[in-house]
Amino acid sequence: MKVLVTGAAGQLGTDVVSLFQEAGHTVFACDRNNLDITDQYACFMALNELKPNAVIHCAAYTAVDQAEQEVDSAFAVNADGTRNLVIASERIGAKFCYISTDYVFDGLSKEPYHEYDNTNPQSIYGKSKRAGEILVQSLSSAYFIVRTSWVYGLHGNNFVKTMLRLGAEKPEIKVVNDQMGSPTYTVDLANFLLELVQTEKYGIYHASNTGTCTWYEFAKAIFTDAESMTGKSYPAKVYPCTTEEYPLPASRPQNSVMEHLAIRTNGLTDLRPWRGGLRDFLKVHLISEQE
Repeated sequence: MKVLVTGAAGQLGTDVVSLFQEAGHTVFACDRNNLDITDQYACFMALNELKPNAVIHCAAYTAVDQAEQEVDSAFAVNADGTRNLVIASERIGAKFCYISTDYVFDGLSKEPYHEYDNTNPQSIYGKSKRAGEILVQSLSSAYFIVRTSWVYGLHGNNFVKTMLRLGAEKPEIKVVNDQMGSPTYTVDLANFLLELVQTEKYGIYHASNTGTCTWYEFAKAIFTDAESMTGKSYPAKVYPCTTEEYPLPASRPQNSVMEHLAIRTNGLTDLRPWRGGLRDFLKVHLISEQE
């Protein structure tokens, strides 16, 4: 299968490119340097020339707080850029896989969100990603929308790397303890996409590592596992705090937990528990840091 990956130099895209190549697929790795997704003509030309069987759209405007001020930029990338790629994919008959987010929900539910629950994004980032979803659903005849949450990987900045750095530098760290979600390791998500995109089981999917925690519980697990692997002690003491004590420009969902209903009903392989993903990430990351 020929697969075009946008955002190929990003945190998720790098692992998607690597895993699809290892599985024997022909991969066209596109990033902002060789494909401007906000340029409709450029999208048409690229897809018409390469003629992939599937497009995995990892590229996105992801600066959640900055988006509150850069509304046009967020929608230009997440909505208009997505539209350009969908139309270009339809013209050549390619499947389209759009990576979306837990931020399309308001986070007020007491229960995990199902794939077809009503969305109600509260931030510009969430609204722009939801706009992308709507355009995919409206314009593609063969789409996968994959919502994920709390993503971290080896190839970008993320919460895990930040905690490890602060844990070594600061005497104490306060971490939010009233937001619940599921951390997701990019390698595990990429493996799910590898299975999904080869099917014709189109629709919306929730894909995160299984199990839940708060950001505070996630931080504690990071230090516990890192210390057990390296024998190194992180001096910082970790304290829980509330969202109100740590105000940010963009609203975050209080409950980001997503039910994996579509994975189960379509007979696909669910992602493993989040703690296993974290341990595997730390093994590779901590070794690379020591080299």
